[in-house]
Amino acid sequence: MSNPEAGSSPVLAQAARELRAAEHDARVAFDCIALGDLDRAHTHALTARVAVDAAVTALMAVLAENDPADADGRSG
Repeated sequence: MSNPEAGSSPVLAQAARELRAAEHDARVAFDCIALGDLDRAHTHALTARVAVDAAVTALMAVLAENDPADADGRSG
């Protein structure tokens, strides 16, 4: 697997870390569902969602630095 953090900005590195954390929490939530531990699954699913939201926010900040017109995630 490649390392997206190599040679990138600190904001992009943080986005990559958040996505890794989200992946981990989503896998834990999946396993908890399989084990019937729905409260723990819910907690990890929410944590994954928060990490994804943080990654999206970081990526939007980088996009805004590069092209303020694309800061809202839409083109045109």
